[in-house]
Amino acid sequence: MDDFSGYIAADELYDGPFCVLSIVDNRTFRRLIYEVLDHDPDHADIKRFFRTFQAAIQRRGLVLQGITTDGSNLYPEPISTVFGDVSHQLCEFHVIKELTKAILHAGAKVRRELAATKPKLGRGRPSSAAARKAARQAKRIERKVGDLFQHRYLFVQHVLTPAQRRTLMRVTRGRPELRTLRGVMDEVYRLFDRRCRSDTALEKLARLRRRVRRFRWIGKPCRSYSLPTWRKP
Repeated sequence: MDDFSGYIAADELYDGPFCVLSIVDNRTFRRLIYEVLDHDPDHADIKRFFRTFQAAIQRRGLVLQGITTDGSNLYPEPISTVFGDVSHQLCEFHVIKELTKAILHAGAKVRRELAATKPKLGRGRPSSAAARKAARQAKRIERKVGDLFQHRYLFVQHVLTPAQRRTLMRVTRGRPELRTLRGVMDEVYRLFDRRCRSDTALEKLARLRRRVRRFRWIGKPCRSYSLPTWRKP
């Protein structure tokens, strides 16, 4: 541990009846300690594992500065018990994963609401002007819902080409809430830009949280993390 950075990532890997607990250095990505269990871990297992690691770094006069985990509820309570008020955050991958799921969920809700506005048509060919108008409206809605489903990946893809941007503008025409969803995803990706200073990242995060208050599925993941990446002192 001579080159220990002070920042670690803790995770668990399941393989059949076994579970491997591991801690890696969050700078060098070197594994520092691991333990194999023959059962699913609980808080007692995580606490014992953390205490073993804590004793190892204390013997070397090292100090833990921060820890990164996934969104599992296995970690917050053991971290607080063993390491006290050490900085704790969720990893970027899991944050992006949860927000992507939330954006797609919100998009699906909009598609369902739009499909529900489709007028009911009678059987057979429309004979009156009103029936023909309703049929045209129903086709437009069906086409809109189909386009939104076919191009749903455009709402969460990291980088869009100019052609994809134009497609996104076309399929979201008249639906500003859908363009807001893409704007939220753009802000999330900018939040994880490693060139961004910690203070700037916190300002962006606060602005993002305010923006997604009315999107329940998006707001929950946004409240679950603090800083986008660890910054060197």
